[in-house]
Amino acid sequence: MQVKIINQSGNPLPQYQTKGSAGMDLAANLESPVELKPLERTLIPTGLFMELPLGYEAQVRPRSGMAIKKGITVINTPGTIDSDYRGEIKVPIVNLSNETQTIEHGERVAQMVIAKHEHIIWELTDSLEESDRGTGGFGHTGTK
Repeated sequence: MQVKIINQSGNPLPQYQTKGSAGMDLAANLESPVELKPLERTLIPTGLFMELPLGYEAQVRPRSGMAIKKGITVINTPGTIDSDYRGEIKVPIVNLSNETQTIEHGERVAQMVIAKHEHIIWELTDSLEESDRGTGGFGHTGTK
């Protein structure tokens, strides 16, 4: 599937790093480095604009390397980019470490997964079919 994209960042387009990768890394498009104090949040621009086909979304997720090395993660994760959004892709991040962290231009700050989705039609009813799980939630699916 081909997707139209505008790249105003000077960074390479997002790409899959390995044959089995589900996500493509998103790089920061910054005029100068951004310093994040502990628990500080900010929105990192990517300089990317895209046109997803109807029935698809882009999910923005944390990168495990950023999380373990710097304590930086994506807030509101996974963030959804709808097919009718045409604005710049921006990544909301937070510094969960105890130290100030610096984000540089071109640094990979998140990953993006393109996923197909369905629209549903609600069917109002008074009862639901029984299941093995029933109403158990929040840790009720296992014995430990």
